[in-house]
Amino acid sequence: MTIVLGTPGTDGPREAVDVLREAVDALRAWQDDGAPVQLHPGDLGWFWRRGARATAAAVRTWHRDGRILAVGLLDGPTLLRLAMAPEARRDEEPARRIVADVTDPERGVLPAGRVNIEAPAGALVDDLLSEAGWGLDEPWTPLRRDLTEAVPDPGVRIEVVGPERAAAYAAVHRAAFDGSSFTAERWHAMATGLPYAEARSLLAYDGLGAAVASVTVWSAGPGRPGVLEPMGVHPDHRGRGHGTAVTLAAAATLRHLGASSALVCTPSANTAAVATYTSAGFRPCPEVRDRCRVA
Repeated sequence: MTIVLGTPGTDGPREAVDVLREAVDALRAWQDDGAPVQLHPGDLGWFWRRGARATAAAVRTWHRDGRILAVGLLDGPTLLRLAMAPEARRDEEPARRIVADVTDPERGVLPAGRVNIEAPAGALVDDLLSEAGWGLDEPWTPLRRDLTEAVPDPGVRIEVVGPERAAAYAAVHRAAFDGSSFTAERWHAMATGLPYAEARSLLAYDGLGAAVASVTVWSAGPGRPGVLEPMGVHPDHRGRGHGTAVTLAAAATLRHLGASSALVCTPSANTAAVATYTSAGFRPCPEVRDRCRVA
């Protein structure tokens, strides 16, 4: 049995989409309410705002006998976010290969120096990284809302973003996230991505007609958990319940798309975000931490 590290090519947009399709399909199949929180097709979908070629260049895949066992997303230069097939999470062979690949900078998975790996909780990869001396970074809180029952009305006007509202969505997002360079052009790039076929971007408006909050939701298909990535409130309109309202709208949209639950993850230190999601009916799950190599 041979483990093969695969890095999608970036020779052209069509090739990039072809090689990403396998990764997206695998990520969809691996999402399950009983599984640990891990890399979701929506994470690739949000990264797609940079274009198909850039997304392909950031994806790493591990195969055995032609079957994909793990998908990683280099989400920034020093963070690898990982998902694994259920049968591979405690399989020693792929776990040791992944650890070897991420530990050796010459293999091109992660650079030298300080790096982080977000591995599924309970995966053997996490155990082996701990044995190799990798520490733990700051805690994150995953939150989940069951979508079996109908979601309450958000109480504000919600609109689904199409091309004509991309600029308004981008403006709210930039205001909500310090340092964001998101633009209408990036929304259009994101909307061309494979995962966006099962996604929706939403804008919430106040009583005066101002766009006050934005969110994009990503379904992994009927009966599987979907994610919110990202949700933000314009700083001029915070403290008025708009975050809760747009989060309720996001959950309702995922339910309409057939998702079994809605997931979101935020730094535990961001108590305001945790409170917002909790007020929208999300229940905190056990904290998770990235593995961190300082040198």
